Amino acid sequence: MKIPVRPPPIDELINVVVRTDLEPNAFQLVFQGGHGPAPHGKYYHWDRFRHIETPAGLTPEQYWLAVKLARRQLYRPFSLRDGEGDPFQFALPPLALEMLHYVDRHASGIIGAPAQVTNPATQATYLLKSIAEESIRSSQLEGASTTRRVAKDMILEGRTPRTRSERMIMNNFAAMQRVRQIRNEPLTPDLVLAIQATLTNGTLDVPDGAGRLRRADEDIHVEDETGTTLHIPPRAEELPARMKALCRFANGEDTQEFIHPVVRAILVHFWLAYDHPFVDGNGRTARALFYWSMAHEGYWLAEYVSISRILKRARAQYARSFLHTETDENDATYFLLYQLQVLKRAIRDLHAYLDRKASEIHDAELLMRRSSTLRGMLNHRQLDLLTHALKNPYTTYTIESHRRAHQVAYGTARKDLLDLARHRLLRKAKRGRAFAFVAPDDLRVRLSGAAR
Repeated sequence: MKIPVRPPPIDELINVVVRTDLEPNAFQLVFQGGHGPAPHGKYYHWDRFRHIETPAGLTPEQYWLAVKLARRQLYRPFSLRDGEGDPFQFALPPLALEMLHYVDRHASGIIGAPAQVTNPATQATYLLKSIAEESIRSSQLEGASTTRRVAKDMILEGRTPRTRSERMIMNNFAAMQRVRQIRNEPLTPDLVLAIQATLTNGTLDVPDGAGRLRRADEDIHVEDETGTTLHIPPRAEELPARMKALCRFANGEDTQEFIHPVVRAILVHFWLAYDHPFVDGNGRTARALFYWSMAHEGYWLAEYVSISRILKRARAQYARSFLHTETDENDATYFLLYQLQVLKRAIRDLHAYLDRKASEIHDAELLMRRSSTLRGMLNHRQLDLLTHALKNPYTTYTIESHRRAHQVAYGTARKDLLDLARHRLLRKAKRGRAFAFVAPDDLRVRLSGAAR
């Protein structure tokens, strides 16, 4: 990855401007031109900013100075400090406020929330699928190579992982469930260590690296695929104190000033990733803490979205948001804005997915509603399975996978599948000692026949 060009030091630019006989118009453009922190609605880093069109009469450096002065008016420091002891800071330009407003409207309230995730009958189904999706994508982001289909089947069936990649995914699934359980508890260093241990158990090259901070003799730094060093984290001897400070910040105990809860959650994510306190699992732990913080602050819909699915599609942008922060006055606004964009897109994707599922279920219902035999006999779990089966012929369902997918008792899951097999909507087969139920490739025809 290309390391971004560092901006020219602002204090030096100010001295140059003061010492230089600027044209009166240019001086006014720099210091009194009313430049905002985000030209054209973009919070550019100098690496990109130096190539954009400047106002008439200003050089790129002079324009950068004007924009940086506007940003400095908005900067708010927070508790994180870099390896040299300098504080990090963030700003909330208008584009950040717009996205925070969107998240507030769509991720914390009940009014206007998707019916599928507020209906107790279907809530458990969508929550399990969402946690599984985030677990798979977060692990793939860190190198797990198992396909999504195989990984999802493993989670739903409760199958024992066969490979290291599968173990990573199953660990991530267990950690996400654990995060949900502790969402009302304050964050402590022991809890962070426990989450990392759950995420990395049985997957590390350093067997004793789970559940502890890295040591001074462990050379941990972040590299890209070419071996270029992108980040050198703080020294190992600083980590215990830094972890305590992170937890105080996450719990809102370190300041009397209000920090928007979503901003806090994103900065918690950034903080752990910056400190890189473990020999492995830092990215997964950082994302798990983001989910804990969102749930802790009441943003319950965040449990149903997968940020890692979007981050995986644009790994370079994810990494670049860290680099832009480190190379420009520890300005975490770059990371904050990128993560807000990811979160906003994830929420939109969730709504689109649920709308699509609702449409599919509606179409299936139209078919099934015409059958006097099936009318009134299919519950929402059977309907969900048949909708999936229509799109995925030859899929094999088991009592255990159906039970786990809908969080119901074994007997309830067994009756669901046997009823569908009795109506010839699934094929029943024996697999070892257990039954398996296969979606026929002519299911739509069978449904049409039943409807007639």
